[in-house]
Amino acid sequence: MSDQPNEILEAAAAAKAQQDAVAKTKDPSTKSHWPMRIIGVGIGSAAVAAAVLFANSGKKKD
Repeated sequence: MSDQPNEILEAAAAAKAQQDAVAKTKDPSTKSHWPMRIIGVGIGSAAVAAAVLFANSGKKKD
């Protein structure tokens, strides 16, 4: 074998070290609430669009 380190093994070791560091900092009891936030943004956007359409529906067109 050669004295040079294998870059694939180095990359794998670096990725493993990064995963371990993230696992230590992340609390497993907390969950991501992204789906609820996305639903909330969607409902909020629909409400704004409905309000604009409703406000414009009463105007007379000449």
